[in-house]
Amino acid sequence: MITVGMNYHLIPGKEEIFENAFLKVLEAMQGIEGHQETHLFRDVQNASAYLVVSEWDSRDAFNNFIRSDQFAKVTNWGKTQVLASQPKHEIYEK
Repeated sequence: MITVGMNYHLIPGKEEIFENAFLKVLEAMQGIEGHQETHLFRDVQNASAYLVVSEWDSRDAFNNFIRSDQFAKVTNWGKTQVLASQPKHEIYEK
């Protein structure tokens, strides 16, 4: 099992759009092999900063997800529509 933290900094004013898109992505992730759960957290000191925490069966399962067409579409949309900077991903393994 691995936990992945994905840090996002948004263009101010794009928070609601990001949150709505996240809900759609979360729904789509329910059927992805190796995905356990995902949660969205918002920084109380910076309303444009978010952390997405996902649990996966393995690093391979997560890597398969981030190589998918589905992930690429969301990533490309985010770059042009809501993100102020490149997201940073951290992988935590035991």
